[in-house]
Formats: sequence, structure tokens, C-alpha cells
Amino acid sequence: MTTGAQTPSTPARPRRSRLRTFLPLGLAAWLVLEIWLLTVVAGASSGLVVFLVLLAGLVLGSVVIKRAGRRAFRKLSEALQQQQSGEMPAAARPNSEGNGLMMLGGLLLIIPGLVSDAVGLLLLLPPVQKAVSGSAERTFERKLREADPGTLGGAFQQARMHRPDGKVVQGEVIRDEPGDAPTEPRPPLTH
Repeated sequence: MTTGAQTPSTPARPRRSRLRTFLPLGLAAWLVLEIWLLTVVAGASSGLVVFLVLLAGLVLGSVVIKRAGRRAFRKLSEALQQQQSGEMPAAARPNSEGNGLMMLGGLLLIIPGLVSDAVGLLLLLPPVQKAVSGSAERTFERKLREADPGTLGGAFQQARMHRPDGKVVQGEVIRDEPGDAPTEPRPPLTH
């Protein structure tokens, strides 16, 4: 029976991003490569050598993650002590970054495989950490600049305000349009 109302058409599905398309394929190719390399090394030497390489990666990765975690916790507790004593936390030292990349390198060492071990070892080198963090920071900033309003990136961009000294302050911009009715008083800003 027809009521005269048009049937709603289904909206077109949004296009899949490249990441959602190629990430599963990349993971599958990486797993096949890891298994193939392990079988090649086992065939060239012995299964015991492969086992010892995987065990060494597990132990080294655990030590790296533990060390990076302790360093991050120590830095956090120092910053909290400085804040409680009323001091402004010291500016970040140039060599103080890299805890996240060290933890990622340790995690890659723990994952069984020769390619993941090689990438994990590369991430432990300070010049590689500096290059990767700089590249990731530039990419993140570019993505924020290109973000459309109403998206998650647009929300991040709206919530970031820069102080004159370069520090980032979280906040929200509220614009009063002329002719709007007065609203209730806003609570004071605190830090």
C-alpha cells in the first residue's frame, strides 16, 4: 500500500580510506614474510638458532620496555614534584624524547620475527628516533591544519590555543554573536 510518501533512498556509503584498505593486506604480507624468513634461517642453520634468536629478542625487548617505562615514570614524578613545589616545570631537554619510540622498539623486539626485530633495533638508535619523531610531528601538524570542521581533527585544532611563549593551552572558543540573548555567567577558568 502506498501512502504517497517517497521511500527514503539509502545514502551512498562513504569511500573507504586507504589505511582501512591496505592495512590488512600489509599485515598479511608482513606475517608471510616473517614466517618465510624464519624458515629460511632455520633451513640454513638449525631450529635451535632460530629459537635462540627469538628468545634473545624477547629478553632484549622486555629490558628495553622496562627501562623506557622507568624513565617515563621518573620524568613524570619529577614534573609532579616540581608542580607541587610551585616551580614551573623545566623545558623539555632536546634528548629527553623517545620513550614512546623506545617502547615501540621493545614491543617489536618481543614480537617473533626477524623483520620486526630489525625494525625494533633501528628504533632504539637515537638518530632514527629523532627522524621518526620529527616526521610524525610534521605529519600530525599537517593533518591538523587540513582537518575539516566537524571532524575529530577539527576538534583537536579548535581545542589547541598557543600562548605567546609557544606553550599549548587546552581550551574552547566561545563567540558571542551580536544580538544574542545574554547567557548565564560562565565559570572561571582554572588550570
